[in-house]
Amino acid sequence: MADVNRGNRPLSPHLQVYRPQYTSVTSILTRITGNALLISALLIVWWFLAAATSKESFAVVDGLLTSWFGDLVMLLSAWGLWYHFLAGLRHLYWDTGRGLDLPTAEKLAWGVVGGSFLLTLLTILVV
Repeated sequence: MADVNRGNRPLSPHLQVYRPQYTSVTSILTRITGNALLISALLIVWWFLAAATSKESFAVVDGLLTSWFGDLVMLLSAWGLWYHFLAGLRHLYWDTGRGLDLPTAEKLAWGVVGGSFLLTLLTILVV
């Protein structure tokens, strides 16, 4: 049946009136880092395939990945890997039914962000 009152109903709030919470931003960032890690993995596979193919193709890919742009991409990939890993641990913790209250969820979100930066810094120093 057709809804005759369609024009009279109020619209749901959308992005213009919604204030994102820190936990929702970190959830979106988890999805973004997961997709970005796929691209980074493809770059690494491209590097391995070039190494297996010829010296010339390896030189091209290696030149790209060892340039300032490649270093930046690998640095962001390391951060994305640590962030995604810690966010996954947070979700596993939530799957046990714990930490779902708002104060704990916000502390966990801050821990994921801070921990990912700290672990990235440690990775740079060790590698």
